[in-house]
This record gives sequence, structure tokens and C-alpha cells, in this order.
Amino acid sequence: MPRKVARPWPPGAAQVLTCAREGGRGSSHARASQEVADFTSVTMSSIIKERLELQMAELEMLFSMFPDKGEITLQDENNFLNAQKYLNNTSENLPHIIEYSVAVTIDEPKARINLQVALPHDYPQVPPHLFARSSAVDRQQQLQLNKDLASYIASLEPGELCVCAAVQWLRDNSISYLENSKLHCENVPRESAVKTLFSRMWIYSHHIYRQELRKKIFDCAKKLNLTGFCLTGKPGIICVEGVKENCEEFWHVIRYPNWKHISCKHVENRETDGNGDNLRLFQTFEDLQFQAHGDYGLRNDYHMDLGQFLEFLKGHQSEHVFQILFGIEGKCSDN
Repeated sequence: MPRKVARPWPPGAAQVLTCAREGGRGSSHARASQEVADFTSVTMSSIIKERLELQMAELEMLFSMFPDKGEITLQDENNFLNAQKYLNNTSENLPHIIEYSVAVTIDEPKARINLQVALPHDYPQVPPHLFARSSAVDRQQQLQLNKDLASYIASLEPGELCVCAAVQWLRDNSISYLENSKLHCENVPRESAVKTLFSRMWIYSHHIYRQELRKKIFDCAKKLNLTGFCLTGKPGIICVEGVKENCEEFWHVIRYPNWKHISCKHVENRETDGNGDNLRLFQTFEDLQFQAHGDYGLRNDYHMDLGQFLEFLKGHQSEHVFQILFGIEGKCSDN
């Protein structure tokens, strides 16, 4: 496993610190302060690159452990390429965090567990964001699996790479969760075993603008077979509908690692036979955009026409949600 290597201070670091200690008057004060700030910036960049190198080295190790196509899936290949450019000094822009998933195969009982990984810039100094899921594990066992996995990661030595260790832990410890889930399913009466809990989730955000965030929303909805819409602008509204477990996973994925000012305002659940497709109000996952109020030019701060949004909800039998989202009763304009 790659080890962290201490880096020497950048050239001129000692002279910068000496200048800062000696001080001076007038321009020498400003020059010394600027040099200290530059030194701090270079040092922080060096630390981030050191940690990013460790993340990339661990990912390369995982690729060697899982060489088959589809075993490791990058959330966004552009993030991976941007990280390489940043390490090669061909780009000064700090890349977005690296996210990927690892398909861990369990031989007996035969099953596959998907480990979703998001690496903060400070990893391995801080723990990674990990979430394991499998269609062979019921919700209760999945929650317990992730709780125990988090406890295991917390028990490891701080500052050490641990995604490979998490993969091995899943291989060694997943059997009991799979077996308990199987016993649970066998004890469920046959009549209720075919029931599906269908869910519709209404999510409110202060705004949705960034292209990479919108891409994450649409990719996740497609992957989880969810229909609904994403209303871009200010405010930003997301509706997803489908199997309850998939809606909950969507909510978990888009919130992490750092989406602020977002809340789940309302959830509608209904038990149904089959896959629940007959309960869907939306046929696809739509990119919803309405004309903004006023002329904002090129400013990325525009308010959506909520009157048009209310008309849209009315056309999809969801007019009642308007008051839940905004706290006011909606009134459609007369045509």
C-alpha cells in the first residue's frame, strides 16, 4: 500500500521565514507579508498534491485488483483527468473530489455489493465517504452493514489509506448480512413478498445552477430508474419517484459531500403490486426550465416563474405540493 512521503519545503522557504521574522518598515512590511502568504499558499498546494497523489495511487491499486470492465466505475472521468493535470502542473485549478464505485463480488452466497466512494481533498488525513448497497440485502441489513463498516474505518490508524481495507472488510464480513437478509425474506408471507413500496420525494434547494451538479442529479436518477424532474434556477426543485429504496439512495447521494441549503420537503409513499410503474406521474426525468422574472443579463442569479411551475404541477396532478414547497397557496393564471 502506498505510503506518504514527506516533501521538502519549496525553494526559498527559509529566506521567506527569515524576512518575516526580521520585519521592516513601509514596503518591506508589505513585501514580507506577501512572501509569507505566497509561502503558505505553496505549502498548502504541496500538501493537497501529496494527498491527491496518494488517492490516485490507491485508485491505481484498485484498478489492478479489479481489472474487469464494470468492476470500478468513475463517477465523472473528467474529474480523474483534471486531477492528473493538477498533479502534472498543467492546471492550477483544484480538481473536484474523486468519486467512484467498486463492485465487490461475494462468492457464497452469490451476491454483489456496490461500494460507493467519495474522497475529500484531505483524504487520507480525514476518512472517505463510503456507502455500500446491494439488491441482495434488505434495508435493515444494509443500514447495519454501513454502520459496522463505518465503525471499522474509524478503528483504523488515522491518516492511512483505507478504501482497499474497506473492500477487503466487505469480502470478509458480508456473508452474515446476506444470510440474515435471506432468512428475513423467507419469513415474510408470500402475499406481502410481492408488494412494492412506491415513493415520490419532493426536494427544495435555494438554487440549482452548476452544470456538474445537474449532471450528477440526472446521472443518479437514470441509474436508479427514477422519473420526475429537476427545476433549474432559483429556487431549485427536484422531484423523484420510483421504488422507495432507490429514492432514498438518490437523496443520500446528491446531498454528499457538501450540498448545503437543501431539504426534503415532502414524501409520498404507497404500497402497490409489481414495480409501481402505474403510479408514476412522470414518464421520464425532465430538465425543467421556465422563463425567469426580469432581465438579469448574464448574471447567474435568476428567479424561476413560479406561476408557470404551478401550471406544470397542475398538469401532473401535483398542485397540492406548491403550498408544501413554498408555504403559500398557488393560484393558476386564467388563460
